[in-house]
Amino acid sequence: MNRMMECIFTEHQLILFSYIVEELKDVISIKFAGKEGVVDTLLAKMNYEYLYTPDVLDETLFEIRDIKDYPVLYTAILEDVDILVTGDSDFSDVNVEKPEILTPAEFVERYC
Repeated sequence: MNRMMECIFTEHQLILFSYIVEELKDVISIKFAGKEGVVDTLLAKMNYEYLYTPDVLDETLFEIRDIKDYPVLYTAILEDVDILVTGDSDFSDVNVEKPEILTPAEFVERYC
C-alpha cells in the first residue's frame, strides 16, 4: 500500500470523490468514535483532486452487485477518470470501457 501511494503521489494524480470521503468519515465515526478529526488531518496533508459525487445518478450505465458501490464508479465515469483502484471485488465483474478497474496490486504491477 505504501508503494502504491508513493507512486500515485509522485507519478500520478490522486482523485477522491465526495462519496468516498463521506463514507470514510462515516466508517471512522462508527469504528473509532472520537477520532473523526484524524480523517481531516490526513486529507489536509495529502495532495489530491476532489470531485463531487452527484446526489441523482443515472442508474442505467452499468450493473454492479452492491448498489452502494454504484456512486463510486458512476463518478469515475462522469469525471472521465482513467483508473479506479479498489480492493472491492464487486467491481471486478463490472464491464466498462473506462476507467480501467484495478486492485492495488495490479496498479503497482502495471504503473509503478
